[in-house]
Amino acid sequence: MDLGIAGKWALVCGASKGLGYGCAQALVREGVNVVINARSAEALEQAATRLIAESANKTSASGQKGASPQVLAVAADITTSEGRAAVFSVAGGPGRDFDIVVTNAGGPPTGDFRDWNRDAWIKAVDANMLTPIELIQATVDGMAARGFGRIVNITSSAVKAPIDILGLSNGARSGLTGFVAGVSRSKIAASGVTINNLLPGKFDTDRLAATVTAAASKAGKSVQDVRSAQQAQIPAGRYGTAEEFGAICAFLCSVHAGYMTGQNVLADGGAYPGTF
Repeated sequence: MDLGIAGKWALVCGASKGLGYGCAQALVREGVNVVINARSAEALEQAATRLIAESANKTSASGQKGASPQVLAVAADITTSEGRAAVFSVAGGPGRDFDIVVTNAGGPPTGDFRDWNRDAWIKAVDANMLTPIELIQATVDGMAARGFGRIVNITSSAVKAPIDILGLSNGARSGLTGFVAGVSRSKIAASGVTINNLLPGKFDTDRLAATVTAAASKAGKSVQDVRSAQQAQIPAGRYGTAEEFGAICAFLCSVHAGYMTGQNVLADGGAYPGTF
């Protein structure tokens, strides 16, 4: 299926690895120009190199003439005003005129809410609620003026089914979810702009590997035992992959998803047991 977004510009945050990289990869495969962002310059440059190679291979395989999709890397902390300014001013980029924005921030630390002070809460809210809102605010009116825009916020399945040790994430991301529920249904919806949230369950990423290792150490079990036990609880019988997560994201960014807005799309292999 042609997603109809070739030649458009996308900003993908947290794109050096994991789910963010999966989203950038899927968009590049559709011919989208991407500005990828993450804090680690080295990891981001490695990701950009892989994406550029993928872009060239796609163009060669399809026999298309013309330039391959552009891949620009901006190593910066997107949660700061300076980081956002760097993304919007990168040479060769579209400025603020992105057609697609994928917001993505690393999850706050786990723990007991009794141990979190005000600074911990402010940091979580800033990264997982306010930063996506800042990016939406900076780009959404331009999208509406041009008659096309797709914003996808990568949140968490814990928004749907809160987990006690993820209180910082539960709170901050639920705040973003409430904001999106309102703004996505404002007048921008009639201007070709959609805003949706993509909620990952357990995907086989570095973050999951770290949490599994910690859980195994705490329980005195092997990493493989913990992985097997977790996957057995998922109806699909396995963890998800970053590549298939990216494919879902790319569809939400496509011309075919223009009638979907304000939705929380849960990708968890069936782990959530509810009807709604």
